[in-house]
Amino acid sequence: MTAAAGIDVLDATLAGHGLCLRGWVFPGGPDVAMPSGTGTASAICLVGHAGGAFWPVFEAWRITHRGIDDPLDTWSKSVITPIAETAGGEAVFPSDRPWQPFQQWAMAAEGLKPSPLGMLIHPDYGLWHGYRGAILFEKAAMARLVTGEPSPGTSLAPHPCDTCSDKPCLSACPVEAFTPAGFAVPDCRSYLKGEAGRDGCMRSGCLARDACPVGRSYRYSAGQIRFHMTAFC
Repeated sequence: MTAAAGIDVLDATLAGHGLCLRGWVFPGGPDVAMPSGTGTASAICLVGHAGGAFWPVFEAWRITHRGIDDPLDTWSKSVITPIAETAGGEAVFPSDRPWQPFQQWAMAAEGLKPSPLGMLIHPDYGLWHGYRGAILFEKAAMARLVTGEPSPGTSLAPHPCDTCSDKPCLSACPVEAFTPAGFAVPDCRSYLKGEAGRDGCMRSGCLARDACPVGRSYRYSAGQIRFHMTAFC
């Protein structure tokens, strides 16, 4: 199996669930942390989504899996774990301890940087993307998937926020929760629990996130937005 064929098969399998291969990183290199815990890897494949491509698949699954705690994390594991095992790798997830350095891996794989809101911003997807898991490959397993080392994710530049002079995301929050000191989580959650928050951000999504002009075509659906807002509260 050639490198291109192995990666294409992996990406096509993920695509059937609305997910995609977001990039590769190689632990031990510059700015690439090793997996937490006892796990080892010679290569890490990040798995995630752009926009809400996975949402209809997840919603169909959720209809037959009512009453499950953390349904999105459970669904992600049910999809990615068998794909990882078939490819000869080990799946790890952002929701599990020991916490894995997903942000570091994402920045190394795709050249992303944080937005003023703290979330990683993509030059095409804006703030409407995410990472659902990663697949760790050791050398022997990696050899079965690809020939040689796959190319790491393409470095993306320029950082979209560098050319955004107005920074509308910072002025859109009703309680000014985003400051140079960081994200005031208690202020945000307190607002969301009030009438104005329930009728505003809880219904239509975070106003600060929504103010970003990048990646508007990838904006989540109303149902997906409400799901994430409820999970945050």
